[in-house]
Amino acid sequence: MSNIVLAQAAAETVNLNKGLAAMGFGLGAIGPGIGVGLIFAAVINGTARQPEAQSKLQGIAFTTFILVEVLALLGFVLYFIAAG
Repeated sequence: MSNIVLAQAAAETVNLNKGLAAMGFGLGAIGPGIGVGLIFAAVINGTARQPEAQSKLQGIAFTTFILVEVLALLGFVLYFIAAG
């Protein structure tokens, strides 16, 4: 096989990896999206049941929100590593 054919095959593989990395990040972003929804749904539910506990619930909610979003950002960084 000539070097031109091998270089073209290698370039196509890189493009495939970028596409797979983008799909992987898209699928990985579903989890944090669901997690954030569940966190704040629980805060709303807890506040409706026990209004005086709202400040404690919001503190816990924002702490867990930050942890979930860190996982989403980690997936974003791994996308660039895989696509690079």
